Amino acid sequence: MLAAGLVLIAAAALFGSARWVRRSVHESTAHSAADRVIMIEPGMGAGAIARRLADAGIVNDPTALTIYLYATGGGGNLKAGDYKFASPTTPLQAIEKIRRGDVSLEKFTAPEGFNRFDIADSLASKTGKGSRADFLRLMKDGALIAQWAPSARNLEGYLFPDTYNYTGRTTAEELIKAMVKRFDEVFTPEWAAKAAARGMTIQQIVTLASIIEKEAAAPEDRPLIASALYNRLKRGMPLAADPTFIYAALLEDDYDGNPNNPRHRRRDSFYNTYKYPGLPPGPIASPGRASLEAALNPAETDYLYYVLSTGGKHKFSRTAAEHERAVAEYRRLKNSGALGNGGR
Repeated sequence: MLAAGLVLIAAAALFGSARWVRRSVHESTAHSAADRVIMIEPGMGAGAIARRLADAGIVNDPTALTIYLYATGGGGNLKAGDYKFASPTTPLQAIEKIRRGDVSLEKFTAPEGFNRFDIADSLASKTGKGSRADFLRLMKDGALIAQWAPSARNLEGYLFPDTYNYTGRTTAEELIKAMVKRFDEVFTPEWAAKAAARGMTIQQIVTLASIIEKEAAAPEDRPLIASALYNRLKRGMPLAADPTFIYAALLEDDYDGNPNNPRHRRRDSFYNTYKYPGLPPGPIASPGRASLEAALNPAETDYLYYVLSTGGKHKFSRTAAEHERAVAEYRRLKNSGALGNGGR
């Protein structure tokens, strides 16, 4: 009788423990860590993960969770990473998220037309992965683009404008490499063949596309601007693109935000396409897909000039006289406020 009683007591204890464990792992917990990133380190076992979740307030009873995971074999294949857990959540929901590897991702967007200085500023302020100087230093690694631009001294033009995911473990170097890798994905071998068919290097196409990106306001203007720039190149005319002398000023840390400042237009720099004919030595910004396509597929026109007009569009001209009239109209519109603060 005594033995039978002990068995019944043990069974009851086990049954009670099992109920306690089941109740604990299914119990929803409200917590204050929903906005925090919880790091699960490589090699952490089920018990250590349960304690990490408990320390964050996401799990009330790490012992119950550990027992459950070992008893059910659910402690294997838990993936390291950075996680965020909604509130409320159950311990099993948290564990399932870790098993899926559903890591917390942050996003960074580099807009079309940003130059490397803009991108470095944005990366530093939004990701916290390094300072502006850190990112600019990484952008000097020309080896990353040696297959496209062997002579390039930095990554200007090859930091592809897009939205990128990153985690708490992502390094500054990995962010830069991801942007270059994205350029590699977008600029296909077919595009490289098109550039070669035009007698252009990839560096020249990217440089031309960067000017188009900075000049175009309306998407439909890109092929037309490309056409005008090509026509000027064929005739040996200076490209006379304002964004190039602005970039030259930025290189010397001397841009005051006023494109009409005479010293910018007079600056003796190979990037100043008012002063030197042909393309500048390299890109002046990161062109997007549409501007790269325009550089590879310009419209067939005899335009040589363009100036901003209403609606964000440009007015294109074939002769200097036509252009002068368009410029006079541009100035009238600008003075009247019809163009706002934009325009070239």
